[in-house]
Amino acid sequence: MRSAQQILADSAVIAVVGASRDPGKAAHRVPAQMQRYGWRIIPVNPTVDELFGERAYASLADIPHPVDLVDVFRPARDAVGVVREAVAIGAPAVWLQLGIVSPEARRIAEEAGVDYVEDRCLIIERAAADLTRLG
Repeated sequence: MRSAQQILADSAVIAVVGASRDPGKAAHRVPAQMQRYGWRIIPVNPTVDELFGERAYASLADIPHPVDLVDVFRPARDAVGVVREAVAIGAPAVWLQLGIVSPEARRIAEEAGVDYVEDRCLIIERAAADLTRLG
């Protein structure tokens, strides 16, 4: 299992499940900041067509190319389904944002050999490791 910071260092494309169009929400601010630091953000939100200048998709299965990391901004009760979708599309890692914990989602990820992080924030880990994909 890779560390949270290693997952970020190895990832270039992040699918954000639950990405929000509301700039006041963490589900908007966090992916927007990751994009500013050079990650490609693919929003997964069935209620919008585009976010962060990228086409939005209704589900992970609708994304027509591989992703390196699935970042989850959904309630813990939804995490199991999201992790199952991530496993189905072959995502190598899943990240549940700060405050989101799911033992069942962890079990599914671990059984599938998918790296798993929960209850941690992408931008905090990015800053702690001083990571950037620009350049």
